[in-house]
Amino acid sequence: MSLRYLDKVAIVTGGSKGIGKGTVRVFVQNGAKVVFCARGRADGETLEAELNKEGPGSCTFVSCDMSKEDNIERLINFTVERHGRIDCLVNNAGWHPPHKPIDQTTAEEFRDLLNLNVVSYFLASKYALPHLRKCQGNIINVSSLVATIGQIDAVSYVATKGAIISMTKAMAVDESQYNVRVNCISPGNVMTPLWEELAGQTADAAAAIKNGQNCQLFGRMGTEEECGRAILFLAVDATFCTGIDLLFSGGAELNYGYKTRILS
Repeated sequence: MSLRYLDKVAIVTGGSKGIGKGTVRVFVQNGAKVVFCARGRADGETLEAELNKEGPGSCTFVSCDMSKEDNIERLINFTVERHGRIDCLVNNAGWHPPHKPIDQTTAEEFRDLLNLNVVSYFLASKYALPHLRKCQGNIINVSSLVATIGQIDAVSYVATKGAIISMTKAMAVDESQYNVRVNCISPGNVMTPLWEELAGQTADAAAAIKNGQNCQLFGRMGTEEECGRAILFLAVDATFCTGIDLLFSGGAELNYGYKTRILS
């Protein structure tokens, strides 16, 4: 088995669940030393124990609130103190609030979401970049397909994900002088605990999940580990790519669909 990221050091934010969890697993399976974080300890510590038992790479869980700058700085410093370098930063931590129209969304809610979904990416990158420049490493920002195609009753969320794509492009320009690549991945429907949670808030969770599956040309959702493998591709193989937004969507953005909304 070829270990595609052997002894490289990666940070994955929001790594205890969903896409982050799939990314941590894939990187460890490919020989990386991963530091991953989340706010809740239980899931993170369970994943740490499981993956360190399986190898061949290793991982370390750090409890971290990505909405707080001092926590972010501590995460970066911990990684460098433990491993001496950073080769890859995967900015993944974020949240999708329940769907509701703009009329019912407060400015405070929007600011809080911007802080978690966008400012945390900015700060993690800011603190990691001095170390990434030394290794000519790379940053991978996790955005969303909805930044490109929009989403019903999700103005604040879509705005944060669009900001991530724009920030990726601007950072790619600035960091090219150091041979640091900055790329973005935009997942569509990936079956994660958050997707299940949002489906559970509808009148019929099973129907919501089925509708989500039917949005892709393949008639299914992506998996956490499939997304992790796409992120590994950006880290390892996409050596002439910077500032790109990779759609991880199963073709959800293709073809026509029934989209007209009629006011009752």
